[in-house]
Amino acid sequence: MNTTQRHAISVSGVPDGQPMLFAHGYGCDQNMWRFVAPEFDGTHRVVLFDHVGAGKSDLRAYEAGRYSSLEGYASDVLAIIHDLDLRDVVFVGHSVSAMIGVLAAIREPERFAKLVMIGPSPCYIDDAGYAGGFGKADIEEMLESLDSNYLGWSSAIAPVIMGNPDRPELGEELTNSFCATDPAIAKKFAHVTFMSDNRHDLPKLRTPALILQCTDDVIAPAAVGAYVHEHLEGSTLVAMNATGHCPNLSAPAETVAAIKAYI
Repeated sequence: MNTTQRHAISVSGVPDGQPMLFAHGYGCDQNMWRFVAPEFDGTHRVVLFDHVGAGKSDLRAYEAGRYSSLEGYASDVLAIIHDLDLRDVVFVGHSVSAMIGVLAAIREPERFAKLVMIGPSPCYIDDAGYAGGFGKADIEEMLESLDSNYLGWSSAIAPVIMGNPDRPELGEELTNSFCATDPAIAKKFAHVTFMSDNRHDLPKLRTPALILQCTDDVIAPAAVGAYVHEHLEGSTLVAMNATGHCPNLSAPAETVAAIKAYI
């Protein structure tokens, strides 16, 4: 199976322009970039894809061993870059994909120009001297709930992740996206995502990075964004007016402006 089929890759924009590779977060797919990515078509070669298990990706490509850690997803990112022969890449990663981008750029820094990290978190669980936003018992309880009733969990948690309670249609869209993801794969990806700890990887990154930190983000609170900024040498931290965890949907104009100002 080729990479385009595996990840439902979509390419637009300037054929010989600097490539921008957009990677969606947990429970989402490339459609979540529909208000952001087109704004770069006039200047860049824009590449969208779905992680295996999401969107229109080929579910037959899922391998439990490969995707037992975020490194497997980073390998997919590098496979896409190789197959499309992308260089000088601006990688835009939302949520867990921000850390997937970090892992890929550490492995092959020569392929990357910049990282844009939207709501990144290297570790979701509180630790000594580190506020990840969740106690270990909270994460374990959440994962147990997810395992026992994925659709019910999605309906309850997606609006919380989205924030913006005054705009319920946003929470509904994220809920529908969660529910459209293959449940078996979504459960495994959740365990990999929320139990990951990539704090030790941050100092290894040599690619310049922009960190976009939303207000009232329950998944990646301000203290986490500050931690990522502190441990990524030469990084830039931008505090957004956008609230919640998905500014690509809730505040696309502000998201686009921040990215354009950086790149």
